[in-house]
Amino acid sequence: MKKILAAVMTVVAFMSMLSSCSDSTKEEKKTAAPAKKTAVAPEETLPNYRYVDLDTLLSKYNLAKDYNEEIIRMQNSMEQEIKRHESSIQNMATQMQNKMQNNTYLTRESYEADEKKLAGLQQNAQKSVGALQQNFATKAEKAQATVNDSINAFIEEYNKKHGYDAIFFKAAALHFNPALDITDEIVEGLNARYNKVKK
Repeated sequence: MKKILAAVMTVVAFMSMLSSCSDSTKEEKKTAAPAKKTAVAPEETLPNYRYVDLDTLLSKYNLAKDYNEEIIRMQNSMEQEIKRHESSIQNMATQMQNKMQNNTYLTRESYEADEKKLAGLQQNAQKSVGALQQNFATKAEKAQATVNDSINAFIEEYNKKHGYDAIFFKAAALHFNPALDITDEIVEGLNARYNKVKK
């Protein structure tokens, strides 16, 4: 009797184990199912909007790169001009200081003449640097507007063919599905158009 009872208990335990395994397999299937939903959807199931990474676009768009190089050249030129004026003013001030220390100013008029010359150098520097800064700001603003207009016009033209409900800049949201990124397509189209015009 004890052997039969032990055998029955073993069978019950084994059946219980099978049932448990079956339940856990069902649970695994249930938890595994959502993983398919998170995979990148095929093209036809993607939402009808796309996004562009503006930083990447500006770093690869030849028009933006050319303007950026021009702005850097202008900035370097402006910095050199500022240094030239500073050097000129510093040299004049040093000469005046040396003359005063060595008592080589024979008359008050000669000192005032140098003072006037120094003031003239400072005024000239202010005018020159002010004009350079204004020119730099104007050209930088114009370059930015030209690049922005070019990008916006191209995206409008691009979207006539693709019919998306919206095209966002990546910075407009915290997260986008990478499958929605059309940055490379936009860069390719922009550069093809720009290079054609440039030739």
